[in-house]
Amino acid sequence: MNPANLLKGILFSNVFYGICAVALSVETAFQQQIPLASPLFYLVISGITIVYYTHAYRNLYLAVHESANERTWWYYRNRKILPLTQVILSATVLCATTLLVLQYAADLRRISIASWLVLCAFALLTALYYGIELPGKGLLSLRSIGLIKPFLIGMIWAGTVSVLPVFFHDVIHHTTLLFSTTTLFLLIKNWLFISILCILFDIKDYAEDHNLQLKTFVVRFGLRKTLFEIILPMAVASWCCIILVVIAGNYPVARILINAIPFLLLITVCYSMYQRKTILYYLAIIDGLMLVKAACGIIGMVVLK
Repeated sequence: MNPANLLKGILFSNVFYGICAVALSVETAFQQQIPLASPLFYLVISGITIVYYTHAYRNLYLAVHESANERTWWYYRNRKILPLTQVILSATVLCATTLLVLQYAADLRRISIASWLVLCAFALLTALYYGIELPGKGLLSLRSIGLIKPFLIGMIWAGTVSVLPVFFHDVIHHTTLLFSTTTLFLLIKNWLFISILCILFDIKDYAEDHNLQLKTFVVRFGLRKTLFEIILPMAVASWCCIILVVIAGNYPVARILINAIPFLLLITVCYSMYQRKTILYYLAIIDGLMLVKAACGIIGMVVLK
């Protein structure tokens, strides 16, 4: 297979998002200093992520004649096989989840109501983002609210990679790390970082969002203000969460420097946004910062004891 086509397949099929979800979940385990979860758990995490994103893009190919977007054309060319892969992957996730529930059924009964409420809150937010059909009221969806959309996506990701691994650990080891200060700081860190990436991603949709009167940050405030008055302060705040975790845990200061790398790269990407980029740039470079962040977080914990 042509390497370029392979790259497009990994990015456009959302497999890359599944890889990022696993990487960030592993980073959480290292930074929380808890054991890695079972392979079934990471299969569920990656599978849910891929299915969720692919479901959102399931009708993307219908606009193929109105778009020059490479991803739209990719979905058009693969419109017959994608429903089958969705069914197979969904069935795999369901089976893996069932096995986990059966394996830890006794432990699940010991989880506090507060922990279940946190998990259910993230599950409801995830469902409401793309929408839930209400009888007589149509579709209830949160994604059309432009200014909060990136923060909603960021929180869904943060819940998946920061809360679920800790919840799974609490189930097995009968602990309450879910409500620790470290969990809170790492949740905020991932929430802000991924929200920033979502705001950057909205830049590519500026013209379309402007025509649809969808008030995203870049539509409402312009590119320069979005980059320097919104994104950069958020990046600093996210990095500060790492600083607080390092200070609270009395860890080596060098961990702060290693974890600064993705934020420095983020600033570099911000400056590059003044020129229009291809969809592959946004998917590979901007979303690729999630992998860089996960790698730096893991290296900081493994190398600097």
